[in-house]
Amino acid sequence: MKKNGQIPAQGGAAAIPAVPYRPSPGRPPGLEVLDLPGLAERARERRLPLTMPARPGFHLLIALRRGRLECSVDFTAYRLTAGDWLWVWPGQVIHFPSGHEGGDGTVLVVPPGFPSSATDALIRDGEHVPHRLITPGEERQAALLRLLDTLTDEHAALSDLPLEAYVETLRDLLSVILIRLVHLADPLRATRTGDEPFQRFRRAVEEGFRRTHRVEDYAARLGYSPRTLTRATRAALGCGAKRYIDDRVLLEAKRLLIHTPLPTAVIGESIGFSHATAFSAFFRHRTGMTPTEFRSVTRP
Repeated sequence: MKKNGQIPAQGGAAAIPAVPYRPSPGRPPGLEVLDLPGLAERARERRLPLTMPARPGFHLLIALRRGRLECSVDFTAYRLTAGDWLWVWPGQVIHFPSGHEGGDGTVLVVPPGFPSSATDALIRDGEHVPHRLITPGEERQAALLRLLDTLTDEHAALSDLPLEAYVETLRDLLSVILIRLVHLADPLRATRTGDEPFQRFRRAVEEGFRRTHRVEDYAARLGYSPRTLTRATRAALGCGAKRYIDDRVLLEAKRLLIHTPLPTAVIGESIGFSHATAFSAFFRHRTGMTPTEFRSVTRP
């Protein structure tokens, strides 16, 4: 609800369980390497089985080695087969309809801030990578799996190196994997502009879309003109700044409509609409359906 005319920063997002990063007991904070049963066990410990939708607060990478695995990320269903990689970004809504059964793979849990600064700069706009499911060619897949095996071995050898050297070894090996996956997922990214105005705008929208949907407000906050933000967003993504904001608002609306029982009026208020009619009009304009109609045709 509003307080002093302001909409709470988290709004209805808390209705979808958040999964914060927590290091394993006895291990330094940072990269975790698991198998699928290990991921399922972590989920059970938090009383959030894999079959329940949740928002990880970390990057989750799954390299499927054998079998099949079904997964849903932000309303898109994926069916992984051997050789596939799935990359889930922090804040996305993920669940495994059938749990982890049927698949054998390696899972990387990567908290924000663990990758090197150069790698982080490369992946920080990963929210816009068009494909979460990455299927490398045979030669590249073999190379990636060799790197992954080395990373897994080094992760298990906690006592073989001084702690600082151990962490840097993991960070460097992970960086090679992440850089390769970024370019496999989005081979045209090198031709697009990822300049500072857009990156600052992207971060500001992520922090503020529940409070304002106006380009002018973000421009004033960041010290740019609305025109500069529109040019930067168009260069990076091919759409204007207002469209980018509205896309982010629509994504959150869909997440909450599908994955929570919250009333549509509460959802609208939590993402910046002061009146239910305004939220309904926005949603109908973007999807051709009212929020209630969308929920009725998309929820099981």
